[in-house]
Amino acid sequence: MDYTLHQLRVFLKVAELQSITKASEELHLTQPAVSIQLKKLQDQFDIPLVEVIGRKLYVTEFGKEIAEASKKILEQVHEIGYKTKAFKGHLVGQLRVSVVSTAKYVMPYFLSDFLKKYPEVDLVMDVTNKSKVVKSLEKNEVDFAMVSVLPENLMLDNIELMENKLVFVGSANNRLKAKKVTLKQLEKLPLIFRERGSATRQAMERFILSQKIPNRKKLELTSNEAVKQAVIAGLGYSIMPMIGIKNEVKKGDLIIYDVKGLPISTMWNLVWLKDKKFSPIASAYLNYLETNKEGIIQEKF
Repeated sequence: MDYTLHQLRVFLKVAELQSITKASEELHLTQPAVSIQLKKLQDQFDIPLVEVIGRKLYVTEFGKEIAEASKKILEQVHEIGYKTKAFKGHLVGQLRVSVVSTAKYVMPYFLSDFLKKYPEVDLVMDVTNKSKVVKSLEKNEVDFAMVSVLPENLMLDNIELMENKLVFVGSANNRLKAKKVTLKQLEKLPLIFRERGSATRQAMERFILSQKIPNRKKLELTSNEAVKQAVIAGLGYSIMPMIGIKNEVKKGDLIIYDVKGLPISTMWNLVWLKDKKFSPIASAYLNYLETNKEGIIQEKF
């Protein structure tokens, strides 16, 4: 066997994306260059790594095994690099964070100066829905997660970061002229919800239930950004985190309405497994937050 790390890297990307075209784009290589590296790796095995049926590329079962082995090899190579720098006294390695989609408007501000201070720390941040965030915590795949509602099924430690304020919003072009909306008016308005399991969705449903609002007109979307654009377009109204709409409110695309029982206030929390064995990077980041979070809030928010 005489395969190179470059060949393994190229094949792993092809296997992940199941496309030479997409792999070439992500690797910033030409399609012929990717195909050549793939062929050179394939020539070292008697069993096919991939097969093309019609115009679609599929990874064979053997190919999946090689992709998994390639991933481990490349991770170990990275680890060698980290260990070399760490031996010289540098803080190096990966900080792995998973955040719910709305937290993408918040978390970068709590990371920026830390990453500038330690330029050899690599950030791996997954922005996803709440259920996947909880799953990544449960599987111990991340160092930290950012949520506004603490998962009840896990033993966690947490640090409160900042307030998460939820407000009732509509398009600047809608038919409601007054800034105050009564609960009676609210019954007749089309509401736009996040998907089930979302913390924003849960807060919105709790509010509707607490106010006994029999609203049946609703649209369900799977991201905060999609909800925001739908509200701006005039498809309906929603209860949204202020942090994600402040620019649209300033520009006049969205209007915040005064509704009894609103705004709703929750807290953004950074959480981790109670028995988590911290890496030096994770420990350094937690110390950084405890020391600097108030200053970050004052300066950025």
